[in-house]
Amino acid sequence: MVTTDARRGTARRVRRRAVVRPTTVPEPAEEPAVEETVVDETVEDDKTTADDEPTEDAIEPAGPGRRARLLAWALLLVLAAVLVAGGLLGRHWYDQRQLADARSQALAAARQTCVNFVSISASTVDADLKRIAAGATGQFKDEFTQDTAQVKAAVVQNKVDSHGTVLRAGIVSADRRSAVVLVAVDATVKNSSAPDGRLSHYRIQVNMARDTASGRWLVAQLQFVG
Repeated sequence: MVTTDARRGTARRVRRRAVVRPTTVPEPAEEPAVEETVVDETVEDDKTTADDEPTEDAIEPAGPGRRARLLAWALLLVLAAVLVAGGLLGRHWYDQRQLADARSQALAAARQTCVNFVSISASTVDADLKRIAAGATGQFKDEFTQDTAQVKAAVVQNKVDSHGTVLRAGIVSADRRSAVVLVAVDATVKNSSAPDGRLSHYRIQVNMARDTASGRWLVAQLQFVG
């Protein structure tokens, strides 16, 4: 026979099996937090406010009057540029013209001076020496004037009769107040030793200086170079 205690134990086991144990359900993993980005849909209009916009009163209409004034200013600028350029060109032309005239005058004076210097005769010695001195200046004039008496005596004593002509002449250097000129001269010289005359060739360098008072080109230095 089944005892009462055995029946009670069996009943307890049946009840425990009949109890449904809750199943542990894993909690879902937390989703990563998404940072919410706030988009500012306000569009800046080049940071320009209504206060910065020019008013209609500040804007001058591009009418005929304004265009006429702009055209006048443009013409004035062009005219000023033309006047400045013309002045510079005119000044340059004037300077070049003055220099060309100075060179021409210095060259002509040097040629004549060299002819005078080798053209001297016993019969006209006083006038010849005076002409040479009149075309001289500075140290050269002083030295020539001091030697005039000796030169005259030698010309008269040797019965000199010399006449020269310029073969060629050229400017070595020049500005508006001074010039260096090289002159080639031929001279036919007669004297007591050569009554029939003989031909002599000279190369003379003359330093010319422009006299500020008269504007004449005078010889400041003369030397034979060949």
